Amino acid sequence: MNARPISEDDLQAYVDGRLDPARRGEVEDYLDTHPEAGARVAAYMDQRDQLRAALGPVVEEPVPSELNLAHLVEERRRGRHDRFGRSARSWRDLAAAVVLLGIGLAGGWVVHGRVAGPAEGVGALASEAADSYSVFAADRVRPVEIAAADSSDLVSWTSDRLRHPVKIPDLKPSGYRFMGGRLVPTAHGPALMLMYDDDKGTRLVMVTRPMAADRNALMSQTRTGDLTGFSWARDGIGYSLVGPVAPGDLHPIADEIRRQVGQSV
Repeated sequence: MNARPISEDDLQAYVDGRLDPARRGEVEDYLDTHPEAGARVAAYMDQRDQLRAALGPVVEEPVPSELNLAHLVEERRRGRHDRFGRSARSWRDLAAAVVLLGIGLAGGWVVHGRVAGPAEGVGALASEAADSYSVFAADRVRPVEIAAADSSDLVSWTSDRLRHPVKIPDLKPSGYRFMGGRLVPTAHGPALMLMYDDDKGTRLVMVTRPMAADRNALMSQTRTGDLTGFSWARDGIGYSLVGPVAPGDLHPIADEIRRQVGQSV
């Protein structure tokens, strides 16, 4: 009776174990009657557990003495100053310690992707595309934030955010309809995710963003679980297409995207 609707924030808090018993019961009842949301939450929990297992040994490691927060605060209190009266050790060291501490304590909901993987370049972009697929492609309720019907708004908004003109490839000749897209966060700034599907319900995800590394890179193939991926970059813009499709079927689609967006590497 007049129960408060279950929001995405409630689902996130449920995954993190931050709900009070009454609200947790309401969310569990909701998940029992909404199998799509239940499957998505189960996937989030699995990713959370994998992340915690991978980071567990790191959390147990002692913080290096030069980045120990208590050590840095005590050092500043003792007043090691230069001739201008400033601390010889920068406050940026304190910030670095806080960042390291935050990384060590990171929980499952903060990062939905894998822990290991390339830190930059098209390898990182491929990982980001696979992560976006795992989070959003299974969502049968709201896989995209802006639907294909509003593609002009999507282009305008994301072009402004990425500071680069966005093009939405037409994959109808390849048998895939454009569903829509959304901005997704990455360690290298915002990226645009576009999603497509075919008559069988198979979904493809393309992620594109500006590149600080591998500003020009030939197309390369990756494999993540049952996902095939093809990634490339030119003139500082990277693209990665992923989907549960055989390499021989996905490669021509990646070539078509590269042709339409004006990439020729």
